[in-house]
Amino acid sequence: MISYKLLKLQLLLILLLLQWTTARGNSHNKRSLPLLDPEKVTNETKSLPNRSTIPNYILDNCPMVHLNSEEKYYPIDIVEFIKHFKLTDAHNNTIRENLTIQDLKPIYVTRFPNGTKQYIPSSETFLTCLDDFTKDPSWIFGNKPSFDTGYIKNSPSLLIVVDKGNGWVDAFWFYFYAFNQGPFVMSSGPWGSHLGDWEHTLVRFHNGVPKYVRLSAHSGGDAYRFTSLEKLDTMGGVERRVIFSAYGTHANYASSGQFSHDLPSELFFMPLSDFTDRGRIWDPLLNFYAYRFDGVSFWPQGEREKELGVEWLYWMGRWGDEQLPLTDPRQTWFPIVQWKYVVGPKGPLFKQLDRLTICGNNKSKFRGGCFIRKLIKRGSGFEATEVENTGDGCGVLLYKIRPKWLRSIFRFFLWRGIVCYLMDYYTG
Repeated sequence: MISYKLLKLQLLLILLLLQWTTARGNSHNKRSLPLLDPEKVTNETKSLPNRSTIPNYILDNCPMVHLNSEEKYYPIDIVEFIKHFKLTDAHNNTIRENLTIQDLKPIYVTRFPNGTKQYIPSSETFLTCLDDFTKDPSWIFGNKPSFDTGYIKNSPSLLIVVDKGNGWVDAFWFYFYAFNQGPFVMSSGPWGSHLGDWEHTLVRFHNGVPKYVRLSAHSGGDAYRFTSLEKLDTMGGVERRVIFSAYGTHANYASSGQFSHDLPSELFFMPLSDFTDRGRIWDPLLNFYAYRFDGVSFWPQGEREKELGVEWLYWMGRWGDEQLPLTDPRQTWFPIVQWKYVVGPKGPLFKQLDRLTICGNNKSKFRGGCFIRKLIKRGSGFEATEVENTGDGCGVLLYKIRPKWLRSIFRFFLWRGIVCYLMDYYTG
């Protein structure tokens, strides 16, 4: 009878919590209603005056990136990267060799001697490496930022600005790395490595003021109030925000330490983890390609971008080799985890540039939702640091309760941390 009453109490607490957090989520949706699909933005509702304008407020609020101090694979220029590949179809037939960025197109036409044509959509194409990438050719390491300024001369970032109407503007800062080294599992691995790695930070503005930020991390990521991000005073005395890039995977986080890989750490041990620390600072603002996107078309913002063209942005293929078959001696498969080498990613066009909610549909595999956090989610471990606006979820605090019998009581009432996880996720 006692256990039944306790169970009823637990269920009542969870229902009240969900009701309260749902109301909070709905209130946020009401605030998001002014955002418009970029295709539906009119002259009356547009936030930017013309397609050739990048406002200074976007540049002034570009986050800087702490790369991991042990990072091996640094950012690379897409123009340099593509020289080391040929373009192939799903059957490994060569479509183009001696590639340049201008060879990336939405569709390809093969003409036969009898006069017939074959159309190959770019969605069925891959960049296939000319080198054995598992042996780390020199170009795969990219370029390190300078210690003093964070400038990378030969590795531009990519800025895509999207007018969402009614004062709303999205600025996508894309970071491209030649290689993604997957995580280790119990000292084995890495698993899930691949050529080509697109990550991004979305900063959302309203009437020129940065309101929210979304940090990409694998299939998901976290959204924060922009003011929650850690501040960094630059040499010029300008205050900038900073994010942290994980070792190998380049997933983005708002603090340093160890982070679970798509699973809540308060519920499970962390077999797949990302690690961030205060390594070299990279300032993407010092070297970048810039484009505007109106929901249909891309518009280059400078001479360098005009030279690159826009067709490569419509290319729908994979920025790296097709997944190596098990017959390839370089490939390995591990039960429960995954393959050693997986297929390369798709480009910026597939990052939901027209999204209205800050997370779009790129939600975490486990959580399936997206709420804007007030407090930074702090990592665990030796590299974790506490900064302004950083908080711990009660699921993490459970592990600090002593003695163990007292911790067990708390865990029982909180369903082994499930209630903590809901509180942390829905309230930030």
